[in-house]
Amino acid sequence: MKNLILKLQVWKDTRGQDLIEYALMAGFVAVAAGAIMPGVATSISTIFSKIASVMSAASNQGS
Repeated sequence: MKNLILKLQVWKDTRGQDLIEYALMAGFVAVAAGAIMPGVATSISTIFSKIASVMSAASNQGS
């Protein structure tokens, strides 16, 4: 029963939803900008690489 209540609470929790939506929108805009302006593509790639390394480091630190 406790497991079911926990699942329902997680299902109803939407606190991080806005952040994820904004991040996805920023990613789509960045990909579109990279497709339209090839000169911007390298700096976008650099930014995504830095974000990936920070996320990887945070993931490894939490474990």
